[in-house]
Amino acid sequence: MLSGLTPTTFVTVLVSIIISMTIHEAMHGYVAHWLGDTTAKDAGRLTLNPLKHIDVYFTVLIPMVLLLSGLPPIFAAKPVPFNPSRVRYGDYGAAMIAVAGPLTNLGLAVLGSLLFRIAIHSSNGVLPITLTWFILVNIGFFVFNMIPFPPLDGSRLLYAFAPESLRDIMRTIEGFGFLPILLFFVVAFRFIGTFISSIELSLFHILTGVAL
Repeated sequence: MLSGLTPTTFVTVLVSIIISMTIHEAMHGYVAHWLGDTTAKDAGRLTLNPLKHIDVYFTVLIPMVLLLSGLPPIFAAKPVPFNPSRVRYGDYGAAMIAVAGPLTNLGLAVLGSLLFRIAIHSSNGVLPITLTWFILVNIGFFVFNMIPFPPLDGSRLLYAFAPESLRDIMRTIEGFGFLPILLFFVVAFRFIGTFISSIELSLFHILTGVAL
């Protein structure tokens, strides 16, 4: 299921990525706005226009390379900006903004799995396959973005509860933008890739009742 992508499957995965990524990033902005910060709105990120949210490497190239290699996909998009000093509840508010995106993807995966369970008994097979990729994409977004390494969303959740010494390290890493996560991905994925894969496939099994 995770290898040998046909052109039709490739398009299915790409559309799933665009939809899931767009909703993920928009939810960051909407929660930030709800918590009193208009930075995302001012930057034009309170939108479902995918062109505003795409990161060429983490939204498109890396997921496609992984899929074409037969590996479970992991995804990220261009971060939605926010100003922690303008957010209600301080670091906890910032954590709420961060987890809003991955939790949205988990919710989309749950929704997709409910439709999958219906479709698998009532369709000719095309819809269940399409939903399978939609679910996998959203699980990939959820799992990868919850890794507590800056600037991924999981790091902001960790930051809210971390001691100041760890916060200093995380701030330093985050100051380098996407370079640290690129290095982390290249170096660490060979060690944690199997673990991430097992989490994603286990979540898929739990949600759909089907083992890949």
